[in-house]
Amino acid sequence: MKHRSFRVRMPLLGLALLAAAMNAPASAQTPALPGWTLEKRAVHSDLSSPVGMAYDAAGHLYVANWSAGTVLRFAPDGARSVFASGLSGPSGLAIGPSGDIFVASYSQDLVWRFTPGGRQSVFVSGLATPAGLSFDRKGRLLIANRRTNQILAAHPDGRIEIAAEGLQTPVGAVELPGGELMVSNIAGGISLVGQDGRARSIHGGLRSPGPGIVADRDGAAAYVVDYGGTTVSRIDREGGRVVVADGLSSPVGLTRTPDGNLLVATWGANAAFRLVQAR
Repeated sequence: MKHRSFRVRMPLLGLALLAAAMNAPASAQTPALPGWTLEKRAVHSDLSSPVGMAYDAAGHLYVANWSAGTVLRFAPDGARSVFASGLSGPSGLAIGPSGDIFVASYSQDLVWRFTPGGRQSVFVSGLATPAGLSFDRKGRLLIANRRTNQILAAHPDGRIEIAAEGLQTPVGAVELPGGELMVSNIAGGISLVGQDGRARSIHGGLRSPGPGIVADRDGAAAYVVDYGGTTVSRIDREGGRVVVADGLSSPVGLTRTPDGNLLVATWGANAAFRLVQAR
């Protein structure tokens, strides 16, 4: 059978991630970046293996709950509701310019599209274990297509082109201000992809970089979670690393909050925590 239940595949994925983490080079001790504070109290708890997260223009937070097969929605006042259910392996999540919500199915090799009202359709299919999602400045949906070692770019009409290839198990990608892509490879570190589509490895010190990756709005860098470790780090385009937060338990999801801070979700606590930057 081509597709297994995500409830079976998830432990297999976890074993693969653990193996990758054990075989990856241990990261050197890196000083924390001044001005960032990890709040100890969870903003949202009782999640179920959260992966992709994103805020809409009205400040609602959407969370892809992998092991529960749901997408949760949290109102700005914290009120919680189930936005979508019965999904198979929801992983990456991104919100498009029109407000539609896009969710990758790691198990069914497709990306769903939801209207803000909850109407569901298949946006693209025929993928290969899609993980993290994000949008570039051209309005294309960037898809980390793990099994083919590619980053795909899906146009609004569903037409797909290759944005980058030759990667090492990519699970997340984000566009930097200069048009380059920074990619988190769960078994192969961090890569930088030039506008010519060529990728080069720039950092190998994380144990297992996860899908959570967010561009730094103030420069050519990105914040990246280390699923195989305990940190969120800022990686610049030359590969320099500074730790933003430490002490997390298997951080996987990451998004920017409406007030410009960061929200990180962990599998160890099944919860989401705020990272606040001093102003």
